[in-house]
Amino acid sequence: MKLTIFAATGGVGRQLLEQAVAAGHDVTAAVRNPNKLSRQEVRIVTADLAAADPAALESAIGGADAVLSGLGARSVSEAGVASHGTRAMVKAMKATDVRRIVVVSAAPIGTVPSPGRPKPPKHDPGDGFFMRNLFSPLTKAALRQHYADLSAMEDVLWNSGLDWTVVRPPRLTDKPLTGTYRTAYGQNLRRGFVISRADVAHLMLRVLEQPQTIQQVIGIAN
Repeated sequence: MKLTIFAATGGVGRQLLEQAVAAGHDVTAAVRNPNKLSRQEVRIVTADLAAADPAALESAIGGADAVLSGLGARSVSEAGVASHGTRAMVKAMKATDVRRIVVVSAAPIGTVPSPGRPKPPKHDPGDGFFMRNLFSPLTKAALRQHYADLSAMEDVLWNSGLDWTVVRPPRLTDKPLTGTYRTAYGQNLRRGFVISRADVAHLMLRVLEQPQTIQQVIGIAN
């Protein structure tokens, strides 16, 4: 497949890039700083999604079978990049007739308000006692701006009319790829506290071959 990967130098994005190339896909990496990539087997397009150039995005996306995004704020100052960047991606996809997009979000987002969902459920149906009463409230307080950004990003996709899939992991680790993990449609996983970035990338690539995952939110965890 011809794939365009955004944020290909980030944690999940780098795993997407490595695994996609290893699987033999034709990959375009859209990155803010091309000096961070040294791979010769991928096409590199410079694209700063904080201030997206439509021509650059259309150049990166045009002709792709699918877009994959590991985009997310790495600091409070970057909060907003996921929603703004995804909005720019969607616009470029529509301009170039590309329909399939898979993005990474976060496990608590189903309970985070957004303009499109001002009154989300208080609890995710997959969360157990610890997640509902301890971990989720603490993380949502600490990462309030990051999660608001991701929630708004999901709104962009839900309203896009594209063939999207959202993957919501819990706490991410740098452990190696296992290819063995649990998933659930529309909810988190009970006792699902961690997952490796490598396994998140594995799922994001896997769903490209699964039409039943289109316009679905998928929880993932060990």
